[in-house]
Amino acid sequence: MVVASEYASVEDLVGGTPLVRLKRLPGETSNIILGKLEGNNPAGSVKDRAALSMITQAEAEGRISPGDTLIEATSGNTGIALAMAAAVKGYRMRLIMPANQSEERKGAMRAFGAELVDVSAAEGMEGARDLALAMEARGEGLVLNQFANPDNPAGHFASTGPEIWEQTGGRVTHFVSSMGTTGTIMGVSRYLKAMNPAIQIIGLQPVEGSQIPGIRRWPAAYLPKIFDSRRVDRIMDISQEESEHMMRRLAREEGIFAGVSSGGAVAAALRLSAEVEHATIVAIICDRGDRYLSTGVFDAGPQED
Repeated sequence: MVVASEYASVEDLVGGTPLVRLKRLPGETSNIILGKLEGNNPAGSVKDRAALSMITQAEAEGRISPGDTLIEATSGNTGIALAMAAAVKGYRMRLIMPANQSEERKGAMRAFGAELVDVSAAEGMEGARDLALAMEARGEGLVLNQFANPDNPAGHFASTGPEIWEQTGGRVTHFVSSMGTTGTIMGVSRYLKAMNPAIQIIGLQPVEGSQIPGIRRWPAAYLPKIFDSRRVDRIMDISQEESEHMMRRLAREEGIFAGVSSGGAVAAALRLSAEVEHATIVAIICDRGDRYLSTGVFDAGPQED
């Protein structure tokens, strides 16, 4: 007789994402450029890993139990991931975000049963984070606080880092990731540097004035507490225009339908590839492109790019 435990649940499918070689964009080079397709996670982004890690650990430590209300400030992917994980594990989820997020993102969160609370675009993520803490102080729920929660990078130390190491057979030489909450780059850096200190960790931040979902240049007072600059060897600035341009090329030339920050990561990987030889460069393709369609970023044709 088949017992229920022999079947996977949705949470069992978080992680284990493919690592694929870019075939056309790199051009003639001795380097190998690889993309880790995090859009293959159940809720569609790399943030599934952190969301599940934060809820699972809080539950294991007795800080939360099914039926509780969780609160989080999020610019999108973390909110979708938390809404999915909360649905799977039986929690109520209240998500606070700037009002200018794409309708696909908001719709996905609502579909998983989350309640959305908007702050103005001017207040931004800083305002959303302040409101989340104020709501917690009023007893309206528990803030998981992805920006200061060590279980965020721990999720990547336990899964994303080991996967990259194993999938490249230990040959990875450079790791490229956008920096928003910074959980991905912190956890992966910690793991890869433990395996080989020579591996170079490259973080991306937007140039001044650029609005790139998932990549932030934080004011000093709001810099994520989980961020340790010593774990990043190099920071590269990326523009919104360059990120969107490469995002569209990824879809047209590699068949990889991803979001804006993924375009930025690949653009940075290609920049890096022009500087090195015989390298194995891994870039995080952090989500899927379908959650950005309503913003019009895919509307430009090849002649406009």
